[in-house]
Amino acid sequence: MTDPRFDTERWPVEIRYSKEKKELAIRWDDGRTMAYPAEFLRVESPSAEVQGHGAGQRVTVPGRMHVGIMGIEPVGNYAIRIKFDDLHDTGIYSWQYLRRIGEEQDRIWAEYLAALETQGLSRDPRAARRG
Repeated sequence: MTDPRFDTERWPVEIRYSKEKKELAIRWDDGRTMAYPAEFLRVESPSAEVQGHGAGQRVTVPGRMHVGIMGIEPVGNYAIRIKFDDLHDTGIYSWQYLRRIGEEQDRIWAEYLAALETQGLSRDPRAARRG
């Protein structure tokens, strides 16, 4: 039986990272291209460190405005592991997860910004915690 977290209807046909833009671009098999800022990928990491181990344990990650990507490794044929320059590298980004957060990026980003505000946190690493 396959794990539904890794089932996907869409497959990437090209993955490119721009160091200048700090942005990962994925072209999907349906012709859509989605751009993922490194900061967005880092704060939405599917790792337990960010998502927690259960409901209500999600962590809002501040101070990642300038984060970049040092490396991208394939994980089987279903995902990639991203190594960020803040040394975070435990998230496995399945194709299904990347497609979903790409399609919902505007909403997810707005919720992240609201969570930072509510918790008195900042995207800027020099002022990650205000107050």
